[in-house]
Amino acid sequence: MKKNYCFACGKDNPDGMRLKFAFDRDRKHFVCRFRLGKRYTGPPGYCHGGIIATILDDAMSKLSKLRDVVAATSRMTVEYLRPVPLHKPLRVESRELGKSGRRLTRMAEIVDEKGTVLARSRGVFVIINPERVFRRKPQRAAHERRKFDPFQFLK
Repeated sequence: MKKNYCFACGKDNPDGMRLKFAFDRDRKHFVCRFRLGKRYTGPPGYCHGGIIATILDDAMSKLSKLRDVVAATSRMTVEYLRPVPLHKPLRVESRELGKSGRRLTRMAEIVDEKGTVLARSRGVFVIINPERVFRRKPQRAAHERRKFDPFQFLK
């Protein structure tokens, strides 16, 4: 069985966030309830913006399961509407907005326990063939490898 080392949702990553998403069949979107500890601090008492983007990206990527495809993030925007607090109950929700060929448009929001939207993202994901995209190229023989000379352009 393959291990999941994804920083956001990988259960096998001891340093990861281990977010757990559930599919809401009635609303046709994914939901994850979570709290952020001090290791995700940006401004004192609040989450770092990069972690917010990571959570939103992972929430949108879960939607690929609905189509049984692998789709890579092509473009993503984040609106940081309010500071995202540490140690408070939060949830992230994602849903698909549309599909055009291999391009999937999605959105996600991080919401506090009162229902206030703290951060929102919109992303375009492109369906890929993982065997083709992630295949390894054969290693070149040692005599074919060139050592990089940082001064080569000065000679």
